[in-house]
Amino acid sequence: MLALLSGRDYWHTQAVGGARSLCLTDGPHGIRRQLGEHTVSDLSNSAPATCYPTASALAASWNPALIREVGEMLGREGRSHGVDVLLGPGINLKRSPCAAATLSIFPKTRS
Repeated sequence: MLALLSGRDYWHTQAVGGARSLCLTDGPHGIRRQLGEHTVSDLSNSAPATCYPTASALAASWNPALIREVGEMLGREGRSHGVDVLLGPGINLKRSPCAAATLSIFPKTRS
């Protein structure tokens, strides 16, 4: 189970205990699927992808049907690239200014 703490490479999990390796990739505004070697993150060597509006822009549309459609398109495009998990922002999961990923976290509304 220790193999779950590190990946097979930069974008894939280890296959463990009968579970297959999964391909993860950056999102959430498009599929950033790296081509070639997967030992380091290489922004200059990515497969062509559609770039969708940001989550805050979609939310400002107040159009749930549009947001669902974008999610479905992201899913279809991800599957076409062999992606299992599209990484995206969390919602109010951590509140520490010392944490590296807090800029990608949507906070709850303060009243």
